[in-house]
Amino acid sequence: MRTPPRFDRGHTDDLMTFLASSPTPYHAVASAAERLEKAGFRQVSETDAWDGSLGGRYVLRGGAVIAWYVPKGAHPHTPFRIIGAHTDSPNLRVKPRPDSGAHGWRQVAVEIYGGPLMNSWLDRDLGIAGRLSLRDGTSRLVNVDRPLLRVPQLAIHLDRTVSSEGLKLDKQRHLQPVWGLGDDVRDGDLIAFLEEEAGLPAGEVTGWDLMTHSVEPPAYLGRDNELLAGPRMDNLLSVHAGTAALAALAGAGDDLPCIPVLAAFDHEENGSQSDTGADGPLLGGVLERSVLARGGSLEDRARAFAGSVCLSSDTGHAVHPNYAERHDPTHHPRADAGPILKVNVNNRYATDGSGRAVFAAACEKAGVPFQTFVSNNSMPCGTTIGPITAARHGIRTVDIGVAILSMHSVRELCGAKDPYLLANALTAFLEG
Repeated sequence: MRTPPRFDRGHTDDLMTFLASSPTPYHAVASAAERLEKAGFRQVSETDAWDGSLGGRYVLRGGAVIAWYVPKGAHPHTPFRIIGAHTDSPNLRVKPRPDSGAHGWRQVAVEIYGGPLMNSWLDRDLGIAGRLSLRDGTSRLVNVDRPLLRVPQLAIHLDRTVSSEGLKLDKQRHLQPVWGLGDDVRDGDLIAFLEEEAGLPAGEVTGWDLMTHSVEPPAYLGRDNELLAGPRMDNLLSVHAGTAALAALAGAGDDLPCIPVLAAFDHEENGSQSDTGADGPLLGGVLERSVLARGGSLEDRARAFAGSVCLSSDTGHAVHPNYAERHDPTHHPRADAGPILKVNVNNRYATDGSGRAVFAAACEKAGVPFQTFVSNNSMPCGTTIGPITAARHGIRTVDIGVAILSMHSVRELCGAKDPYLLANALTAFLEG
């Protein structure tokens, strides 16, 4: 067992930078790729032939990234140690015809993505970011990271029962943001504005994947700065920790008994069924091609998968001081008490007893404490990419994460030490 790691605020500082620079899944994988490149990884194209040489590689597809490191002595049947995470978060996404408005207000038409806490998007200064598809088949990232839009809440004078009966929001009528004044709403105004922001010629953009984000930056909170408040911690906190853990092994991991992998998927918040989601073919295809590139056969692939383990790292629920009765009475995960092991006997999480042993060994090796989360029996839990990964690839999978408050809010809250503790546990896990 290692000496318990002394908290390094530099890791959390870097997480804050990562969150701020990653308003969309496309920006998140670009930020992860930049960190991997600095650690010596190189990008490979899915349309090129791959070789089985040593070192780190990564594949980008849309809002997903798969990265792996081949150490010295790796065989075609060497098993994988995988950190799984997701890059998407619930938000408001721009519709195909975005330009709308009424009564002298210019608005942007949006659709609800995933399951956001919709009230948290009201009266926030919002930016807009995403991916612009161009006429030549390429794409360009755009990020207007300044106050541009706002979803104004109805004044209490016009909704006298809001405090006694609760806020009731219609997803179609009440969440369309304003971004200006005028009655001359014209198709193409928003895209023309974004073309100018991205330095593109007028009419160059033929497709887009755009979404809104709060422009309020991440910040430490509390008397002793012991808390971290910020956007998209579900689940960019895990993407950042996994990237840091994998990068830490580059060059220093030549004696590894396994091949460490980071798999960060898109579309977890709406079911993972896409070519970049965990229920798609991306991870299996990359792992299989890695085996074949090292001279392996289907037999080697089967052996490698059978010996592999995945940690599905996603945020979970810390016990809420104002709603403790909503939690299981014997499982109260606390902030800054280490990552959580997530258990559900109905397979909403993939953890079983053998998986717990794997995670416990990694935490013991890293000197990191861990906690256990299970839902109150009266309140069914959500799910993760864990069960999908286990079922699709036949790989033993364990669900873990960091305990947070305000999950799916535009701004979430965690202990400032927990991201660092998670990264240490993930590094120990990848070392085998």
